[in-house]
Amino acid sequence: MSRSTLLAAGLSSFAALPAFAGGLAEPAPAPVAVAPVPVVSTMDWTGPSVGVQLGYGDVSTSGAAALDGDDVLYGLRAYYDFDFGDYILGGGLQYDSTDIALGNVTTVDSVTRLGARAGIDLGQNWAYGTAGWARAETSAATVGDSNGWFAGLGYEVFVADNVTLGAEVLYHDFSDFTLAGLEADATTAALSVNFRF
Repeated sequence: MSRSTLLAAGLSSFAALPAFAGGLAEPAPAPVAVAPVPVVSTMDWTGPSVGVQLGYGDVSTSGAAALDGDDVLYGLRAYYDFDFGDYILGGGLQYDSTDIALGNVTTVDSVTRLGARAGIDLGQNWAYGTAGWARAETSAATVGDSNGWFAGLGYEVFVADNVTLGAEVLYHDFSDFTLAGLEADATTAALSVNFRF
């Protein structure tokens, strides 16, 4: 075999080395991470809504009598809200029927609320604070009924195009009963189903 043939064979072998030597091959390009595209909600909270609610109430009295009781409450609600983009403002009316016995003295028959609410627009849901006027009606004429106020927190979320689920925890204060010196405070927690138009 001639010297030129040996030289050509040696060069061919040397040229093939990078294909077998992993450290000499060019590295594969690194994968490119793609940031997820944020989903922009198109839910608009502006408009009226009506709903039903179910919850539980706890009432305590002081002053003229120290009584307490708790029971289920259920009722209706109607609101009108304005969606301003980052926040929502609204107002509405609630009525709850109940049968909370306060010892053998009386029972709380119903609670009515008229108030405002304001909160943060989170797109498909919103969290809010609420407050306003409240009225408690009892079954005993000697105890009577009372006007008062309420305040609390709520949350509502779309589960369909025009249906939302809601939750509220409210504190109430009443001190205007027929029975002089009687004061009452009540805490309610309720879930609601609302139909928005």
